[in-house]
Amino acid sequence: MMETTVVPLKRRGLLLILSSPSGAGKSTLTRNLVREDRGIRLSISVTTRHKRPSEINNVHYTFMENVAEFEEKRDRGDLLEWAQVHGNYYGTPRKAVEQALSRGEDVMFDIDWQGTKQIVEKMRSDVVSVFILPPSMEELKARLERRAEDLPDVIARRLRNARDEIAQWEAYDYVLVNDDLDRTFSDLKAILAAERLRRERQVELSGFIETLLSAAVE
Repeated sequence: MMETTVVPLKRRGLLLILSSPSGAGKSTLTRNLVREDRGIRLSISVTTRHKRPSEINNVHYTFMENVAEFEEKRDRGDLLEWAQVHGNYYGTPRKAVEQALSRGEDVMFDIDWQGTKQIVEKMRSDVVSVFILPPSMEELKARLERRAEDLPDVIARRLRNARDEIAQWEAYDYVLVNDDLDRTFSDLKAILAAERLRRERQVELSGFIETLLSAAVE
């Protein structure tokens, strides 16, 4: 019996973006996927915000004290996306992401639709975007209340913002309704598996095909 030869083909990595309104389950799905799949890592943002005692530099964020340095990076185009939140800057360094993709590594982003739009404008062919929807607004409110992390006025604001965020759903490649976390997680893994196999990402495929076609078979 002839042995089967497995030919590992190098591929380019991808950028998996997850977005959702607060409480729809995006952070849980992100955390579970990074823990289960060693082939994907969470993007680390740079920020000018002060580090909290529980945070580790270059793990949770890369902390920058110099605001002018951040603005220089932004103006040079060194950031894939950036935003200013509550007076602090947040952004994603472009170079580290591009290096990861060229090594065949996948990078996950837990960002909103505005950050997604910026990344898509710069690296559309590398992006796989997924929007997570709640099964209903009533369930979204119940989840926010069960978390017991926010005051009622904050929850009300999050629900108002959720409507604006959900309105962006058509800009995404995939939309998942998170009515069952296990099933949604399974669907997310299926999307990732399929996107990893896309012909465009198999950078050695054309050479492999040429080898097949030029081989003499006796």
